[in-house]
Amino acid sequence: MTSTTIPAPHSLRPSAQEQLTAILTTTQQPPRPSALSASMTFAWRAVLKIRHVPEQLIDVTLFPVVMTLMFTNLFGGALAGSPREYLQFLLPGMLVMSVVLTTMNTGVGLKADIDKGAFDRFRTLPVWRPSALVGSLLGDMARYLTASATILLVGLAMGFRPAGGPLGVLAGVGLLTVFSFAFSWIWTTLGLLMRTEKSVMGASMLVMFPLNFLSNILVSPDTLPAWLQAFVDVNPIAHLVTAVRGLMAGTPDAAEITWTLVAGAAIVTVFGTLTMRLYNRR
Repeated sequence: MTSTTIPAPHSLRPSAQEQLTAILTTTQQPPRPSALSASMTFAWRAVLKIRHVPEQLIDVTLFPVVMTLMFTNLFGGALAGSPREYLQFLLPGMLVMSVVLTTMNTGVGLKADIDKGAFDRFRTLPVWRPSALVGSLLGDMARYLTASATILLVGLAMGFRPAGGPLGVLAGVGLLTVFSFAFSWIWTTLGLLMRTEKSVMGASMLVMFPLNFLSNILVSPDTLPAWLQAFVDVNPIAHLVTAVRGLMAGTPDAAEITWTLVAGAAIVTVFGTLTMRLYNRR
């Protein structure tokens, strides 16, 4: 009898070259990804960049911790009688400051991708054109949540006790994250306008420092001169801080929450439109 040789299973599989040839010669095109799918893919890309370069998280971990410890112990005794008492006032404001400052990295990262030619390659892909921008902003929300978690853990260890409980804290972080996403569109506009990463960072700091320090983050602005008080009254960061403080304290202020959401919507409308026009003209 003659024996029949049965080929090994691996020999029945098409080679990599045959698979590639089959893909390239097929007449059926793969389905076009939806806007949401494409945006979430670019969001995952932003998260992977953080995983591969964890040093990017220094500004959302070490910086908030140092700032919270420093301001609490420097000003606590003078302003509230004790650091622990001052911490109840300071921590929501420090949470807002740290997260909102983090939004500047959006513009810097966008400028870096433009300089490297990454966005030129993205624009050639058969996907929703703004998905690279939107995905980058969505990916940065992981940074905001990391900063929020870090500050809250440090605050709880130092004695911060929010009267609003876990729900109030989650509501405050949620409002802050939504506003930060809207605020990031300002920096995408700057990233498309400025020529270098350093110029984007410089312009961002020029905007952020007055908004943060001429507010109610560190102290009550009641003692400020009238002209500075007028600026605080229209400062969106000050309204955001008041809204987050109210939520964490268990006394939500509907007017401040509404003001914050309306300000965020206005920022997206203005700077989102500018960003898209600049991006499409490149």
